[in-house]
Amino acid sequence: MSWSGDGKKDDHSVVVVWKTHQLEIQAKKLKKEHQQRQFQLASLEEALQKEKVENEKKALKRENWSLMELSDSFEKAEQKISHDLQMKEFQVNIQSGQLNSTKTEEMKRL
Repeated sequence: MSWSGDGKKDDHSVVVVWKTHQLEIQAKKLKKEHQQRQFQLASLEEALQKEKVENEKKALKRENWSLMELSDSFEKAEQKISHDLQMKEFQVNIQSGQLNSTKTEEMKRL
């Protein structure tokens, strides 16, 4: 009877070794899968960061362009105001000269 008892132990040991081996294989597969997913996650995070940087660059370029247009608009307005001021000063000088001339004529008459 000891044969049958030993046989069961041997069968049991083989099953345990086989299941242990299967679990080790599964653990290796899971570890490899985990590493691959970690790599994918790192790659996706890097791609996302690059996309954020690109979007920020695009936004800054749009803002820069807008500010340049605004600056050009202010410069044109400044030039127009400066020109208008020169014309007004010219008109004031002409009128001042006419006034002085009229005053001189009036003084000669008196």
